[in-house]
Amino acid sequence: MKISQIIKHLEEFAPPSYQENYDNSGLLVGNPETELSNALICLDSTEAVIDEAIERGCNLVIAHHPIIFSGLKKLNGKNYVERTIIKAIQNNIAIYAIHTNLDNVKAGVNAEIAERLGLINLRILRPKSGDLKKLAVFCPEEQAGNLQFALCEAGAGNIGNYDQCSFSSAGIGTFRGNENTNPFVGKRGEIHNKSEIKIEVVFPSYLQSVILEAMKKNHPYEEIAFDIYSLDNQNTHVGSGMLGELDMEENEMEFLQKVKIHLKTKCIRHTALSGKPIKKVAVCGGSGSFLLKDAIQAKADIFITADFKYHEFFDAENRIVIADVGHYESEQFTKELLRDFLIQKTPTFAPFLTKVDTNPVNYI
Repeated sequence: MKISQIIKHLEEFAPPSYQENYDNSGLLVGNPETELSNALICLDSTEAVIDEAIERGCNLVIAHHPIIFSGLKKLNGKNYVERTIIKAIQNNIAIYAIHTNLDNVKAGVNAEIAERLGLINLRILRPKSGDLKKLAVFCPEEQAGNLQFALCEAGAGNIGNYDQCSFSSAGIGTFRGNENTNPFVGKRGEIHNKSEIKIEVVFPSYLQSVILEAMKKNHPYEEIAFDIYSLDNQNTHVGSGMLGELDMEENEMEFLQKVKIHLKTKCIRHTALSGKPIKKVAVCGGSGSFLLKDAIQAKADIFITADFKYHEFFDAENRIVIADVGHYESEQFTKELLRDFLIQKTPTFAPFLTKVDTNPVNYI
């Protein structure tokens, strides 16, 4: 198996187009066509992790955080980033990062946190906008059903918890082919009218080439009339943070103690408790302070995330409890998430989880 095959699985799970514009996910070091020996999964690709990959015979490191975030102008080994990259190259170890695209998919980092806390009725806290497109294609009435099915099988027609969604409207198509055509119906040089169906389906933008390929493969015309529109609709399967509910209300302090245990954190920084029970819970792995207003608007009782600054705690204004569990602590289970996904996709492949604790923060 080649490294590119593992990357294909990862990018089907968390498409690179879902990453934020500041991010640098993807294959950072290495040749994707290299034969894979094994993979080591980590949160941060540090020098110690590369050493572990060498020791365990892995030529691929799959990290959540990109080791290269800003541009590298020199590789002199003057800092840990340069030294890590140099060591990986010298030992033919590829480094792949799957960061905010994994944060943003519904089954990603935040779903893992929610599952460990026992949350139900999950939905994206801030769904992405501008990620969806619509295809409108005109097809002979007799072949419309087959084309609609093929488009949905290729990934179009998903709206929320529904699939195979489309809209069809009937009309008359008019066309005339020149001497270079071989029309499916009618004769070249003659105007022909044909009963046609206009099929409309939505799809995520990253699937556009796949959707168009399915359209061309299953459409009878040699020249296909179709339109593609960009939509401002929210994609409820993609976005930042997650909102869920507890099966039953819980006391604030008891719930915080449960969070501490299940997220394996030594410290929770939090705002003053409200004295009200916890029912609705917002979560965001990593730095999530930018979602505070969304959590308040969603009427969450508590917002579990990391990296809140001192003055940002005041922004809760007694409308919500902020619980800062630590950046590493909120994302540490990403390793198990990726391992379990890859084993499910390739049962004969058993990647390693790093034994290195890459958390740069220590507690007394």
